[in-house]
Amino acid sequence: MSKLHKKRHQYKEVSFKLSAKQMKSLKNYCRARKTTPTKLIKKSIRYYTENFSKEIPSKYYTTSNQLDIFYDNTGDKTLDMF
Repeated sequence: MSKLHKKRHQYKEVSFKLSAKQMKSLKNYCRARKTTPTKLIKKSIRYYTENFSKEIPSKYYTTSNQLDIFYDNTGDKTLDMF
């Protein structure tokens, strides 16, 4: 019988900087909650890392014109506010 080989996962490294005050606050919070900073950060971003791997819904894209609420559906006339 042949052995079943598990698929190896590939990991990517992400790094960012925290100020000394932020790191102290993170460590104190983790100590109080009996967790590690890595587990806390992974839990905090889990929604974004698991739900958007295939396709990103259109409501999460930003538009080039952030003030499009002042235009009607055709985009060439302004709406009357009052």
